[in-house]
Amino acid sequence: MSLPGVCRPHRAVAPVRTTHPQKLIMTFESFELNPALSKAVKDGGYEQPTDIQRLAIPIVMAGKDLMASAQTGTGKTAAFVLPMLHRLMERPGTGRRGPRALVLAPTRELAEQVLNEARRFGKHSGLSFGLVVGGVGYGPQYQLLSRPLDLLVATPGRLIDHLEQKRVDLSNVEFLVLDEADRMLDMGFVKPVRQITSYIPAKRQGLLFSATLEGAVKKVAMELLNQPEQIELAANKVKHEGIDQRMFHVDCIDHKRRLLDHWLGDPTLQQAVIFTGTKRRADRLCKALQQEGHACAALHGDKSQGVRKRTVDQMRKGEVKLLIATDVAARGLDIDGISHVINFDLPMVPEDYIHRIGRTGRAGTSGVSVTLVAPEDREKLRDIEKLTGNRLTCSVVEGDEPKLSPNSYVPPAPPRGQGGRGGQGGRPQGGGGRPQGGGRSGPARSPGGSGRSFRG
Repeated sequence: MSLPGVCRPHRAVAPVRTTHPQKLIMTFESFELNPALSKAVKDGGYEQPTDIQRLAIPIVMAGKDLMASAQTGTGKTAAFVLPMLHRLMERPGTGRRGPRALVLAPTRELAEQVLNEARRFGKHSGLSFGLVVGGVGYGPQYQLLSRPLDLLVATPGRLIDHLEQKRVDLSNVEFLVLDEADRMLDMGFVKPVRQITSYIPAKRQGLLFSATLEGAVKKVAMELLNQPEQIELAANKVKHEGIDQRMFHVDCIDHKRRLLDHWLGDPTLQQAVIFTGTKRRADRLCKALQQEGHACAALHGDKSQGVRKRTVDQMRKGEVKLLIATDVAARGLDIDGISHVINFDLPMVPEDYIHRIGRTGRAGTSGVSVTLVAPEDREKLRDIEKLTGNRLTCSVVEGDEPKLSPNSYVPPAPPRGQGGRGGQGGRPQGGGGRPQGGGRSGPARSPGGSGRSFRG
């Protein structure tokens, strides 16, 4: 075992790009999975694999490393879970404590989703599964990690805690999966991931799944994978043809609220996820909507694990119609029946736009995304359109058209005595360079006047 925190060099060479497997897979039976897995697949009513499953499963079953990109909602979790479980069942474990397979995920929600998929497909396998995430007690996790385990799903931060306390042994790991790798990099997990891999044998099968395979993601993939094959299905240029993407220019926060009210009154809206830029705004907007009689709940990183799980369960049961969320919910949130996604605030990272709108229009269904763009958001909008290759067409609500030009915003001047860019990266002024009310909004009042003022 190498020294803690030191990343062993892993023979990195250029990936082999794969577009189609040599054998065209049309049904799950064609994969010749272990009978216990095939039975679970049939129990779930699955017959034909998705594109990412059709391409990835044969590669993983062949024991090769893989780096793959696929959009959310395309079945990518099953694309690595099924073949990994198949290979684990091919040979018995050593009986040593610690996991044989490790899946790293950036958030608790995504980690839970992966674990649930693994348990669903492995229910007849006799394999053991475990979860290690933050926000819950250490005691049960100590007990879990003290015994042999076939598959462990973990978030990097909590797993590092166990490594530093010498509570987990990763020397038995045969499979390493980095799920939503780009998100892990965005959240600053690259160093923890490297530290974790330093405890894992160099002779392992490595899989990396990401929304994109560019820049830092590709660099990490080439560092941690060995001669990986490459699949690119999640081209950012995908137009999300099943999603009706609508964009509205707004003048201010009050204008946003009026357009939000317009969409909440749409009879086609069944359930919606409303994305805000900050946890504070999510709570305030949720409280305001609850006071107006809407069945809604807030979901963000300050909520405890128990509260977050209850909120998602309530959404799945239909007890909550509106989920007010930060980008912590943009990935790993898998709820059927979300008809609308509303970007009340634009994301700071353009890739998150793709993951946000991917909450609707899943599994071949249609959906609607509504994006509200204030004048100060024009750079963010331009970055999103550049990333997706899709120019969003501007729509208007009759009688509530914007009065300001989208190009009217002028970044505030830096405070006296300070050079460079002011206003915290182009945010409107109003109390120490922050918008009035603490959010990322424009002026607090609509040019046309409004009887209601929502301080985000």
